[in-house]
Amino acid sequence: MKNLPEIILVVVIGLLGGAMVGLQGPMSGAISQRVGAVGSSFIIHVVGAIASGIALVVVGGGSLREWSSIPRPYLFAGVFGLILYLTLSYTLPRVGAVTAAALLIAAQLVVGLIVDHMGWLGVNPTPVNPVRLLGVGLLLVGAYLTTR
Repeated sequence: MKNLPEIILVVVIGLLGGAMVGLQGPMSGAISQRVGAVGSSFIIHVVGAIASGIALVVVGGGSLREWSSIPRPYLFAGVFGLILYLTLSYTLPRVGAVTAAALLIAAQLVVGLIVDHMGWLGVNPTPVNPVRLLGVGLLLVGAYLTTR
């Protein structure tokens, strides 16, 4: 990323995604209290599949024909989504939205730092350095402070 408009677009899209996670957690928690954790995950994923199908029709199918070229382990991302919803449906009613989000963010930061450093899963390697460690550390401290 070299130009300001591209940087701004990436930041806005990232914040939008974070806002959706912030809303989705409490919503999935409320659904799971009515239908159970697995039922909640099923409902969320079916609605997500329908929305994805509509988006595919709107954009003309994208590159879906290339699905067979995806490395098999990457297909487990859907299982990770199930685990995410099951963990949120357990933690959110017990500790609240902020603490559940803080736990989620803390784990994402640590895993993201490792994935970046190792260059796993097709990301460009970005080595851990003191500045990145400080940034992640400050975000973890912030996540912790929100739970107090």
